[in-house]
Amino acid sequence: MTGCERVNRMFARQDQDRVPRCDAYWPETIARWQREGLQGDHNDALRLLGADFQPLCWSWPAPFHGQRTVLTQDAETETVRDAWGGVARFWKGRSGTPEHISFGCDTREVWDKTYRPAMLAAPIQIDTRLAALRFQDGRRLGKWTHLSGVEGFEALRRLIGDEACLIAMIEDPDWVRDIVRVHTDIVLRTFEAVLAEGAQPDGLWIYGDMAYNHATMCSPAMYRDLVWPDHKRMADWAHTRGMKVIYHTDGCVSGVLDLYVEAGFDCFQPIEAKAGMDIRKFAPTHGSRLAMFGNIDVMKMGTNDLDLIEEEIRTKFAAGMATRGYAYHSDHSVPPQVSWATYKAIISFVERYGRY
Repeated sequence: MTGCERVNRMFARQDQDRVPRCDAYWPETIARWQREGLQGDHNDALRLLGADFQPLCWSWPAPFHGQRTVLTQDAETETVRDAWGGVARFWKGRSGTPEHISFGCDTREVWDKTYRPAMLAAPIQIDTRLAALRFQDGRRLGKWTHLSGVEGFEALRRLIGDEACLIAMIEDPDWVRDIVRVHTDIVLRTFEAVLAEGAQPDGLWIYGDMAYNHATMCSPAMYRDLVWPDHKRMADWAHTRGMKVIYHTDGCVSGVLDLYVEAGFDCFQPIEAKAGMDIRKFAPTHGSRLAMFGNIDVMKMGTNDLDLIEEEIRTKFAAGMATRGYAYHSDHSVPPQVSWATYKAIISFVERYGRY
């Protein structure tokens, strides 16, 4: 069975030989694994895992494409004005959440005068021909090919910042709707350009973190009013072109799972265990309507305690596989605390407990 067949059968809740697989890794994780015996890079780690997915592109359109101006720096950090017009401080040479200092698009007037026209005038910001070549390569390898990009809520937060975003959702909801709508227009235009190159992807995988570790950043009603219509628009766009939709968000989103189903999302990923999400709870209630992708706790992986990790995989695989709608992924991305020996054991557990 090819990866493409396996993933499609997961969506259809049909019999498969094993659960589909994918994962993500920190750069520092790959560097550690290379010191400990990994021959190659993250693609080789995915190959050893037996990953079934092939990304074609990454679309996150910026108003000032290509802009990156270093404002200040020291031995460990640099402060940068980026393609979204914001200023943030980043670590040098290692991963980590940046410190956001300011957001250029901090008022409705600045959006209307500068950012909105810049977004609409910006060129396609991905190599559509390369995306088409990746599609051809994915087909040759039997992978499930997908477009990837950022949805409107993540773009909203990136442009105006969390504080302005949450205030605007109450005081100026039309501004929020406009930003989300314009971003969605541009992302879909980008994806249309990939299709025009001859690619026929199997799916759309969209990203947007809309929750903290206890709840969503706004109420379900506010999400339904301001952001959900463009989530549904993206899903409808994909479905009319024969694609399935995977939605990625971190955080605790148990209060909006039904809205995800209503929007047309076919799959939920990565199901962050650290935020209290647990497929042993949600698969019985939502697994027939929403495929579950991930939920293997990286905090447990990072202990390198193989008994603890094996129990995590065994019990969660059992819950997900009972629906025939489950795929393996860590609950975010594998951190450098995880040794290469441990990850090789994880691959063996995935193989052992992921067989139907």
